[in-house]
Amino acid sequence: MNKEIQKYNNIQSAEDKEICNLLAQEICNSLPEAENKVWHAHPVWFLDGNPIVGYSKQKAGIRLMFWSGADFEEEGLIIRGAKFKDASVFYNSVSEIEIKVLKRWLKKSIKIQWDYKNIVKRKGKLERLK
Repeated sequence: MNKEIQKYNNIQSAEDKEICNLLAQEICNSLPEAENKVWHAHPVWFLDGNPIVGYSKQKAGIRLMFWSGADFEEEGLIIRGAKFKDASVFYNSVSEIEIKVLKRWLKKSIKIQWDYKNIVKRKGKLERLK
């Protein structure tokens, strides 16, 4: 795991740090070929320069976000808007993380991707990659 991500995790409260460390471990295990770094102030994993999954501390808890998650067709993910294809879930305790479900979402994140890498070049228009 990227040292910046570990630093991000380490500054969280004890419970949030535990959540972040578990998420980072599972994401790294499921996406071993992904580049990971702190991007826009929170940990994000990329495949071929395209953001796939990341997490951040928010008022509602630790938000795990999948950039293309709206197309995963998963009950546990919250879709916020129609313009982008992101979906997320919030965790306030490590016991809320269902590893089997998380691994299924991570598999889908490889198979279902929208091209966020080129969104500026396309003036806000998303195109499906996979």
